[in-house]
Amino acid sequence: MAVEIREVTGPREMRRFILLPWKIYKGDPNWVAPLIMDQKTLLSVEKNPFYKHCETQHFLAYKDGKPAGRISALVNSNYNEFQGEKTGFFGFFESVRDGEVSGALFKAAEDWVRARKMDRLRGPTNPSTNDTLGLLVDAFDQPPAVMMPYNPVYYVDLYQDYGLKKAKDLYSYYLEASWMITEKIKRVTELIRRRHNITVRHINIKKIDQEIELVKVIYNDAWSKNWGFVPWTDEELEHLGHELKPVAIAELVFFAYVDGEIAGFSLTLPDLYQALRHINGRLFPFGLFKLLWYSRKIDRVRTLAMGVRKQYRLMGIDAVFYYETFLEGTKRGLAKGECSWILEDNLPMRLALEKMGALRYKTYRLYDKEFSG
Repeated sequence: MAVEIREVTGPREMRRFILLPWKIYKGDPNWVAPLIMDQKTLLSVEKNPFYKHCETQHFLAYKDGKPAGRISALVNSNYNEFQGEKTGFFGFFESVRDGEVSGALFKAAEDWVRARKMDRLRGPTNPSTNDTLGLLVDAFDQPPAVMMPYNPVYYVDLYQDYGLKKAKDLYSYYLEASWMITEKIKRVTELIRRRHNITVRHINIKKIDQEIELVKVIYNDAWSKNWGFVPWTDEELEHLGHELKPVAIAELVFFAYVDGEIAGFSLTLPDLYQALRHINGRLFPFGLFKLLWYSRKIDRVRTLAMGVRKQYRLMGIDAVFYYETFLEGTKRGLAKGECSWILEDNLPMRLALEKMGALRYKTYRLYDKEFSG
């Protein structure tokens, strides 16, 4: 039977869209089921402020009358205005191992963004470059860290068979506290602090709105020249802050100052995926108790954002952040860490990590398809 592509138009089909990964990843020990309630918020045009400047359409693929794949097509007007591009995106791609299904999905997304006069299709972004993004292209034998994607190995062939080509690689680095908490690194970070009059402090969760304003200053300066960057809107940043507030540990979130001026920001979260993998995406009726129980066994963190304003780069502030993060993490039994993601051509950050002994251990890839006419 031929593949049928349907637009997601109502709550019943949106539920099928959200739940499809449970079919794709059944029996995969490395997949971590997302919280269904979080996926509903992420995809909700009413609850997620991203969609105020993004047009999107979700698609489901059916084969033999059963859901077999999904994809979203997106046009982010803020991204295209900031980057001076006409780029359409795809995200939330999942498919059975069938080139007919995946090809029909990619074509649906391509046709949709072409109809909006875009020059290329890029992805996966879920839904934006400020969210989870990229296709895992190696290290399929390991589960993802919190807020990082995971996919079957055969997705690489499905992408390439459709004609999607590498646009950019994103790297994840692995670190352990024992590599960082040494007398040598302690001396080096103390020297860096004295030389540049650097001070650091934890975030004040009770004043989250004021702290978010500081993050905005740093983010829009530190990341503005990065490939794929698009500024957060005030609403998006506020939404993110309040989403992270319940799971963040204040002692793992830092601001850095140079001569009293705000210079950088670092955000590290406990790897909640180590607990979430035990509840299959559902908090109720018993998932919440399991989540609380397994949260006590988390031993890994992920540094998911670290930025230093341009005028304060090359001072070693990133090394201070890493040292302080692992110093605080070890007090809580969090002795392993992932730093992700880092652009393949962000050589200063990559070299800083590698000098501290970090191992590059995962690669995520963004793909493009250029339209010739």
